Amino acid sequence: MALRITKNQEVFEIKGNIVAENARSVQHHFEKLLFHSEKVVVCLDKVKKIDAFGVNVLTRLFKNAVKNNKIFFIIGKENKIVRQAFGNVNYILRSDFV
Repeated sequence: MALRITKNQEVFEIKGNIVAENARSVQHHFEKLLFHSEKVVVCLDKVKKIDAFGVNVLTRLFKNAVKNNKIFFIIGKENKIVRQAFGNVNYILRSDFV
């Protein structure tokens, strides 16, 4: 499944797979957004597959945002596939950002 990122009311929804083939593109996309804004909210509720590369990219984005005093919320705790993929680092997942 192709990856699609859409913006819906200040939330960037990812639909599809976040895997090795596109993880670098996801990284560049959100690095650019974080460079130009103080807060980025990403929703992974519609992610069908995520591998270690995808988890690693999102974890690094989260840690870099914190390091640079930016807000990077990752919504996806309700998605079982995402929750299992994040394993020990699932503390960065949220149910919502309100």
